[in-house]
Amino acid sequence: MGAGAVGCYFGALLARAGHPVRLIARAQHAEAINQHGLRLQTAREDSQIALCASTEAAAVADADLVLFCVKSTDTEAAARQLQPHLKPGAVVLTLQNGVDNAERVQAILGPDHPVLATVVYVAAAMAGPGHVRHFGRGELLIADGEPSAEIARQFGAAGIPTAISGDVRGALWGKLVINCVYNALSALSQQPYGWLAAQPGVDAVMADLLAECEAVARADGVTLPAQLPAMVRGIAESMPDQLSSTAQDLARGKPSEIDHLNGYVVRRGQALGIATPVNRVLQVLVQLAQRRAAGLSAS
Repeated sequence: MGAGAVGCYFGALLARAGHPVRLIARAQHAEAINQHGLRLQTAREDSQIALCASTEAAAVADADLVLFCVKSTDTEAAARQLQPHLKPGAVVLTLQNGVDNAERVQAILGPDHPVLATVVYVAAAMAGPGHVRHFGRGELLIADGEPSAEIARQFGAAGIPTAISGDVRGALWGKLVINCVYNALSALSQQPYGWLAAQPGVDAVMADLLAECEAVARADGVTLPAQLPAMVRGIAESMPDQLSSTAQDLARGKPSEIDHLNGYVVRRGQALGIATPVNRVLQVLVQLAQRRAAGLSAS
């Protein structure tokens, strides 16, 4: 559900492994996929994978498992679209940025549909209609639940490294911190992570962002991964050519998830009495850039 880069990449791997997969995507992607298959481009391959695609939430009607991949801004709306079509017992994995999507989806779907928070570590982008390009990584970390072991087994067999965590909240926060450090800066400069990290002064700004996020997480009772500072530094090395999702949204004139990334840290900081001026400035700058882009596209 919401087959952009993340949904298309993992959907392609599952389909290639023999699983029946349907992609629910925007019209231009669905049309291209139905006509030509999904083009999967990685460092090692460039192939077309036969898949069915739809623009309608009703396409989930007989699904056992739903990969919920919409933007965090669309979580409630998409969950309401799914709710009448899901069969009892269908499992939903939230493959999204942010830390509270699983709870938001569960509140709408109710107890008949287990919702498992999932942390996604992949660099990918849509390079055109029905064309997903993979830049690096591709593993998942899912919350511990009754179906988790079987999901992890089947995903692993499909070439998707999948681990199970008893503290997925901490892992989601770790991913949130990485997004807060990189996404807005990449968006405002329209440059990938490797270039960004090499620029004078950027390392100090990143350190300020990291310190603010860590302070809010501690105050919120979150245990962050001990290796988080090294993880933050390593992103520029492991994904040097990746533009952030926020950068991609700005370039296309689309609303970004900034209010669920740096904006979430700002809101939690306010609630907990922790100052977050650097996160606030980046949130506002991205919001201004969005409004400017929207105004230009409207004119």
